[in-house]
Amino acid sequence: MADLHLVVDRSRGGLAGQIARELRESIRSGRLGRGERLPPSRDLARDLGLSRGVVVEAYEQLVAEGFLEARVGAGTRVAAGPVSRPEERAEEPGAGHYSRRPTTPDLTAFPRQAWLAAIRHVLATLPGDCLDYGDPGGVAELREELAGYLRRVRAADTDTGRVVVVTGVAQGLSLVVRALADSEAEAGSLVSKGEAGSLSEGEAGSLAKGRPAAPVAAEADGGGGGPVLLAVEEPTSPRQLPLLRRAGARLVGVPVDAEGIDVAALAGTGARAVLLTPAHHYPTGVVLSPRRRAELIAWAADTGAIILEDDYDAEFRFDREPIGCLQGLAPDRVVLAGSVSKSLAPGLRLGWLVAPPAVAAAVRRARGELDLGSPVIDQYALARFMRTGGYDRHLRRMRREYRRRRDALVRALAEHLPELRVHGISAGLHLYAELPGGWDARRVAEAARACGLAVDPLPSALVIGFARLSEHRIADAVQELRARTDGQNVWTYP
Repeated sequence: MADLHLVVDRSRGGLAGQIARELRESIRSGRLGRGERLPPSRDLARDLGLSRGVVVEAYEQLVAEGFLEARVGAGTRVAAGPVSRPEERAEEPGAGHYSRRPTTPDLTAFPRQAWLAAIRHVLATLPGDCLDYGDPGGVAELREELAGYLRRVRAADTDTGRVVVVTGVAQGLSLVVRALADSEAEAGSLVSKGEAGSLSEGEAGSLAKGRPAAPVAAEADGGGGGPVLLAVEEPTSPRQLPLLRRAGARLVGVPVDAEGIDVAALAGTGARAVLLTPAHHYPTGVVLSPRRRAELIAWAADTGAIILEDDYDAEFRFDREPIGCLQGLAPDRVVLAGSVSKSLAPGLRLGWLVAPPAVAAAVRRARGELDLGSPVIDQYALARFMRTGGYDRHLRRMRREYRRRRDALVRALAEHLPELRVHGISAGLHLYAELPGGWDARRVAEAARACGLAVDPLPSALVIGFARLSEHRIADAVQELRARTDGQNVWTYP
């Protein structure tokens, strides 16, 4: 039954006609959908402060015109037939932009029953006061579970006070950069100012191996004019660059090679903060080597810099021993960011930061000023899910499944597309495939998507996801892609 917002002007008279006209326009515009039930005439009359007879007259008029249907015992509803056709809505801006990412997990594997049990337990046991506005940094129960989990699984050096719950890594990074920008404006106590240009999205997608360590040119639109000079891996995901700039960062690219980020090149940028993905670099899949980890920690200690550690794909490792997070080596210089977007589902919008006390306090304060924190029922549910072992069981199951799918993709590529050189397969939900010289990455990516693969093109490579397809479907898709590349022009125009 729909609540209705109707505008009625008593001074004009003809009240039944006004109600009928308002309802007629609502149906024509699509605001009231086919088959939607209207309030009983008595309820609507009471809401409008009119006599019931006026509403009955309006309903009867629209029934006679075919806009409404009235049946005894079923109430009054919008007619199911095509009274009129609302204008077709244009596709929402950005529709489809977030779908079919190669880094998205298998959303059909979400543990619905276990999550439902956690939600039910929370609703059955949670005191009413816990549904009020709480700590914007997250409910204590979830922060406690996260601290214990990260100490146990990621070798983090943390306690509950260092953990801040956020809606995901994107928000967490944005809030940290804002905190650093505020510090720059006020006292410059967290990072020092440097001088460099900014990274354009096109440059972020280029491969930087062998390039000299130098800041890239500033954008013409001035989008990189923030107070925080933030170094980012190059290549990196272009999706996060606008977010970082809006938060107050000027970006400078630092090349990534077979050992991870080039720390010597980083030192030459003058940056006092760096964002990186040491567990599984996007897009190449490189893992930061022990030597580079030691160099990075030494650089941060010597310069007083902040390291933003995006714990990207750390949950899913296949062919290597677990690697502890950088935060465990330098808890006062590293901010660890993670979420359940890969392990459970991105739509949950639950993540966390583990930060030095001053940064954690600044982020908690910013959450209180911006959005008052995350939904508490979901936080308590995740805490329950982790406390009862459901989260660990789900990760173990999905790690086995994703390994089988990764193996299927690697085998299929080796059999049908041996020209591609595959890298970054030891962890994560995607692999990095270098294309032969002369192949056009965008054309190959279009062909791959037509075959059902989730692909992002880079200048001379593809990022191919394997999480959302079954093993046999992966093999079929790659075989079909072979046929398409043989039958279509995938070469770069001269």
